[in-house]
Amino acid sequence: MKTALLLATAALIYFAPLPAQAGDGMLGVGVGYYDVFDEDEAADFRVEYRAATPCFWEVKPFVGGHVTTDGAVYALGGFYGDLNLSPEWTLTPSLGAGLYSDGGGKDLGHVVEFRSQLELGYNFDNGSRLSGGLAHISNASLDDRNPGTEILSLNYYFPLSWVSGN
Repeated sequence: MKTALLLATAALIYFAPLPAQAGDGMLGVGVGYYDVFDEDEAADFRVEYRAATPCFWEVKPFVGGHVTTDGAVYALGGFYGDLNLSPEWTLTPSLGAGLYSDGGGKDLGHVVEFRSQLELGYNFDNGSRLSGGLAHISNASLDDRNPGTEILSLNYYFPLSWVSGN
């Protein structure tokens, strides 16, 4: 488990230069209700960087992490796409994979976990976005034990330039 967390930390450090290379991406922070449909509830706190430059078509990379009040830690990376419903509203599906440690929280059955998420966001005139999201995390049957979990979240994304000053 320690090796998995070290690998996750190394991956996050490796991708740290990504914002400077990707233009004006978005930095997001969020709070959520972990295991919303089951009995292992906890608060979920997250941070996520979303690149502005597409890898292909309009699909863009992201990297981020979650921690819960039960001590679970999840570091992940993946891809997302913004579907603009109007100038104000955006639907954002995302898929990612990462490394999970349950700490004192819910045992999801494997160190490798996948996250699928759907967010509906309101775009402010200043370039920031407030979104509500529903995520599902599971190991996709990499292990016999695969209980999965869902997270209902409220997220705020803002241009990286607010932090970097560019």
